[in-house]
Amino acid sequence: MAPQDDKKNIVIIGGGIIGCTSAYYLTRHPSFDPSKHSITLLEASSIAGGASGKAGGLLGLWAYPSSIVPLSYRLHKELADEHGGAERWGYRAVHCASVDCVGTKPDTSKSTSNNKGEDVSLEKLSKQAIGKLRAAGVPAELDWLDPDSLKYYDEMGTPATTAQVHPYQFTTSMADLARSAGADIRTNSPVDRINYSPDASAVDSVTYTDSTTKTQHTLPATDIVLAAGPWTQRLLPAAPISALRAHSVTIRPARPVSAYCLFTEIKLKDPKSRSSETVSPEIYARPNNEVYACGEGDRTVPLPSLSSDVAVDEGRCDDIVAHVGAVSRALRDGEVTAKQACYLPNVASGGSSGPLIGLTGTKGLVLAAGHTCWGIQNGPGTGKLVGEFVFEGRAGSAKVGGLDPRLCL
Repeated sequence: MAPQDDKKNIVIIGGGIIGCTSAYYLTRHPSFDPSKHSITLLEASSIAGGASGKAGGLLGLWAYPSSIVPLSYRLHKELADEHGGAERWGYRAVHCASVDCVGTKPDTSKSTSNNKGEDVSLEKLSKQAIGKLRAAGVPAELDWLDPDSLKYYDEMGTPATTAQVHPYQFTTSMADLARSAGADIRTNSPVDRINYSPDASAVDSVTYTDSTTKTQHTLPATDIVLAAGPWTQRLLPAAPISALRAHSVTIRPARPVSAYCLFTEIKLKDPKSRSSETVSPEIYARPNNEVYACGEGDRTVPLPSLSSDVAVDEGRCDDIVAHVGAVSRALRDGEVTAKQACYLPNVASGGSSGPLIGLTGTKGLVLAAGHTCWGIQNGPGTGKLVGEFVFEGRAGSAKVGGLDPRLCL
């Protein structure tokens, strides 16, 4: 019989991308033995119910932090190759660019929600319009921006350095694959508290409530992975994780659009005056004729208890729709298919400028949170490192000393 010390009861708190990739890679670690090791993931609402289901899904070798990006970018490709990611979660290589545009300030008195507009010709741009785009250095395939609006194009990434996934599909697939390998995935199970040993030197258990039955349960835990995103501080008050609300929309464009992800600066001129304003939506073309667009973040509404309770400001979503429509007829005449909001987890202070990944000084407690807008990009790398911290006590796949939670706790 194996020694009792070989047994592990691993509890993951959080069903976003970090929790789900952690569950996946824990089940794939060479030391994982389902006869001795249990893995339970507790999610307060639904898998990918927060930012992991409503993010843009952009992947880039040029992202940050540099200590983890190359590992995670490579793992994305490996996961897609192994599990059919192109079909299952929309993995594909894309172009990425920064563009400066001008447009007419939209009339905000008219709702843009689900506005299909008049019938739109699906013909490609005219030779004259294509000539304008090429004169500005724009690739011919990026033909869904209005030629007269585009003033500057700067390539940030090519299909060799940039890719994308559909965040919700990717996160839920990671959960499904972890479950099929032996992880116990429990949704509607908000964690009430982490319990520690009498001297507070080690984790002991996790107490959570089953929202369906309204009953409270306590799970013994030798190891706890705290991956609760913007909710992390509610379970670990010392963690310097803040929350930033972000709004986004998805649009079914009036005609198919090429695989480009754009960071924009759009100068909107007011036709009623000489004034103008500059907005900076991000626009990501996705497979299956979908475009994702997001705007600036805000902190006007406090973080709610559950991701399912996040308030959506429809006015902010309408603004995003109007702003991207001001520079693209394909989007202006498309159909809005979703208006949504989520909260991004940021590291508010301390010695780390990136996410906090690693041991905490409390035996058995691993922290993996604060990934900002790069959670999807850095999810696989984080999950693999979590598996190493749990089973080996150290990181082996990347040098992440600068992300050590003990720098902040």
